[in-house]
Amino acid sequence: MTDRLDTVFAALGDATRRRILSMLLEDDMAVTDVAEPFDMSLAAISKHLTVLTNAGLISQEKRGRVKWCKLEPDALRDASVWMQGFGQFEPVNLDAFERFLAQELPDHADDP
Repeated sequence: MTDRLDTVFAALGDATRRRILSMLLEDDMAVTDVAEPFDMSLAAISKHLTVLTNAGLISQEKRGRVKWCKLEPDALRDASVWMQGFGQFEPVNLDAFERFLAQELPDHADDP
């Protein structure tokens, strides 16, 4: 489970990927629609989508000529359960938690 959590938290550690997940809360989206609001190449967006897919946070499927992305909310269950464990002691300070992750996962800081 630790490797899975590492992969999920590394994927969530990037603002672009978090924004993509927020967009997918509304509905499934074509890759080109996901890329539209970002000032980056389609190849860069595809790398972000690959990270999210490898973490199990989204799935991708081809429908005709179009590749679609779908949010997989159950993938966050283990991360949520892990974080709730901290709730029994005190509220989780997300800023401090983000700093902790940055220290613990420095090799993932430059991942797309």
